[in-house]
Amino acid sequence: MPKNSKVTQREQSHEHVTESVADLLAHEEPLDYKNSSLNVGGAAGKKVPQLEVPENDGRPAWNSKLQYILAQVGFSVGLGNVWRFPYLCQKNGGGAYLVPYFILLLIIGIPLFFLELAVGQKIRRGSIGVWNYVCPRLGGIGMSSLMVCGFVGLYYNVIIGWSIFYFFQSFQYPLPWSDCPIRKNGTLAIVEPECEKSSATTYFWYRQTLNTTSTIAESGGLNVKMTLSLLVAWIIVCLAVIKGIASSGKVMYFSSLFPYVVLFCFLVRGLMLKGSVDGIAHMFTPKLEKMLEPQVWREAATQVFFALGLGFGGVIAFSSYNKIDNNCHFDAVLVSFINFFTSILATLVVFAVLGFKANIMNEKCVVENAEKILGYLNSNVLSHDLIPPHVNFSHLTTSDYAEMYGVIKAVKEGSFAQLGLDPCVLEDELNKAVQGTGLAFIAFTEAMTHFPASPFWSVMFFFMLINLGLGSMIGTMTGITTPILDAYKVQKEILTVCCCVVAFLCGLLFVQRSGNYFVTMFDDYSAGLPLTLVVILENVSVAWIYGTKSFMRDLEDMLGFRPCIIYFYLWKYVSPICLIVLISASVIEMAISPPGYNAWVQELAQERFQSYPPWALAMCFALIIVAVLPLPIVFIARHFNLMSDGSNKLSVSYRKTMMKDISNLEEQDEARFILGAKPGEAPSVPARRAYLTPGGKKPLDPNSLSPNSCYGTSYQNAAISPTTPTTPTSPITPESDS
Repeated sequence: MPKNSKVTQREQSHEHVTESVADLLAHEEPLDYKNSSLNVGGAAGKKVPQLEVPENDGRPAWNSKLQYILAQVGFSVGLGNVWRFPYLCQKNGGGAYLVPYFILLLIIGIPLFFLELAVGQKIRRGSIGVWNYVCPRLGGIGMSSLMVCGFVGLYYNVIIGWSIFYFFQSFQYPLPWSDCPIRKNGTLAIVEPECEKSSATTYFWYRQTLNTTSTIAESGGLNVKMTLSLLVAWIIVCLAVIKGIASSGKVMYFSSLFPYVVLFCFLVRGLMLKGSVDGIAHMFTPKLEKMLEPQVWREAATQVFFALGLGFGGVIAFSSYNKIDNNCHFDAVLVSFINFFTSILATLVVFAVLGFKANIMNEKCVVENAEKILGYLNSNVLSHDLIPPHVNFSHLTTSDYAEMYGVIKAVKEGSFAQLGLDPCVLEDELNKAVQGTGLAFIAFTEAMTHFPASPFWSVMFFFMLINLGLGSMIGTMTGITTPILDAYKVQKEILTVCCCVVAFLCGLLFVQRSGNYFVTMFDDYSAGLPLTLVVILENVSVAWIYGTKSFMRDLEDMLGFRPCIIYFYLWKYVSPICLIVLISASVIEMAISPPGYNAWVQELAQERFQSYPPWALAMCFALIIVAVLPLPIVFIARHFNLMSDGSNKLSVSYRKTMMKDISNLEEQDEARFILGAKPGEAPSVPARRAYLTPGGKKPLDPNSLSPNSCYGTSYQNAAISPTTPTTPTSPITPESDS
């Protein structure tokens, strides 16, 4: 502080003065709400240990803005963009589905993504630290995020393990799933019955890859191949995140960009395949009547929600390594639209390939049924007069078969069903909706067996899946390790290795022969409901407890410009209402839908829905309860002062920002800020440019984002030492938005 400043002059005098907040911060007084003399119910006069704040907190930072953007893109763009979005698009009206998805992206996705980026960047802490600061009583938000990240990381890395197994199996010609295996019975060689009843790719997935059991109750022991693949997956993840963003940021340059190279290559190759245009036309043909169904909007909202990774804590963790003045609004819009266009690109690729596969399967259907008709003609079951004269069985087209099929069906109406002829309609093949593992490991792999140089395309496809999964896993692991590193000063390398080892041991549940059913269980129950509740509370804590207007002013101070006023209404009204409707619809669907899974029945060589046994059903609900349990526990514990609120662990950078702001005010009019005009007169807040409310009637109160705002007091009051004589003032509370 300059020697000629007014504070220095008063220190040299013998007059009784009241210290400013800037002085207290400069002297590094602890910022502890509970020990403040102005704390309601606090213990006044209690000696507080001094908080030592280093000059530099040593928090890592991104090497470049590009590295940070790629990290956010890698986290948000994942396997769901490839195998979930195309399925929803096909199921919910083709091109018509894009309309509700885009609308909900604008009113839910971008605002909430922006909110998470902003609070992480401002407070520079992981999910636990951020919500402890914003509202300590809702500090359980960060802990619930941590729990969900743990559950998701356990099974998500199993999918990467599956992709690794297929990746190494792809270095063969022909591909091992291109033909059914032959079983030798003495001198006879017969096709494997289970494979013949299903298909070569389906058999390879369920029998040779997973070797799955028929029920979830049958463990079947560990699958050695999948256990080794899972171990390799966790080693890769551990190496990628062991140095924090110093290592994961470099990995993101490749893992985030390589999938786009593969997708563009697949798109170009797919458009050159016969029937690809049929698939794309089928995808983009809008069924506008679908837009009136509530189910379509619910599924679109769910996809927007999970596509951006809201509530996981990874978004907050990544943004906490940014500079305080980074333009996070631009980042939110950019990453959201990159995610959306990636989904569109992946959908084009998927439907181009599925259109090619549908044509192959339709031609195969025509050939098989034409052979049946020839057999009926030779055995005089059918008359040659039923066959149109222009039909040539050696060069039978789909249109010729359709014409012949229609004639036979009309003439043999009574006995047509006994002939066992299929219509072989291309539209029926295109309407066979597949998603998730069924799309990646069955439908897509089957299509690639018909590609020229099929091993090359298979290697590229599964290497792309590995990179997509790795980008999401890096964000998930960062969402776990960053809050722990913020709370406990442990060595990040040791923490990362310990987390990966524990996760691998817990992940052995998913590499049993019945492990695929547990992956489905965790995917259905461990994330959906808890994450929606977490994001609702995030929205409410910022928009209603802290105050939307105060948050908007903080954003203006941080970004240097006013965010669009539409965010005020989106955060305060639109997003909370949409989220409440979404969670209500999810609970209703969960209540009316029988909980169960699709089990592979070996004898039938097909999937069949089975209900969960009682112990598995209890496990499903335990996943939900464990994930949301920190919310009420932390609220009750802090309401009754049974747990520290964490407010005395304020980030160094945030405290420095406060000191700088207050010092600037001091230079402008320090006397007005610190002392009243007369002894005993309450200090007045210096004039500053007010951020007007949407109505323009009322300026905002001069509060900044603070951990104690939930309690109705700000850092200025919390920082006042109990031993310092002060002029009585009323605490500054966050302004109400009501």
